[in-house]
Amino acid sequence: MDTVLITELLREGVWVVIKLCAPMLLLSMSVGVLLAIFQAVTQIHEQTLSFIFKLTVVVLVLLIGGGWMMETLLDYARRIFDLMVS
Repeated sequence: MDTVLITELLREGVWVVIKLCAPMLLLSMSVGVLLAIFQAVTQIHEQTLSFIFKLTVVVLVLLIGGGWMMETLLDYARRIFDLMVS
């Protein structure tokens, strides 16, 4: 393996991590912002309220997109193992 191939694999690995984490992070962040606005408007300052909604969103994203996430990760791992064999 040369340095160009290793650099390409690392770059692709970072892209895979971004693709896998982005849906959970963006949705939980948007739910957090919406709940913060709701709490500011209603003056309800309960810490567990935002935690429960964020946890629910993350679990739903994992249930809905978990198969796609696993396939993406497996494709990347297969590519790495194929390059190690050849």
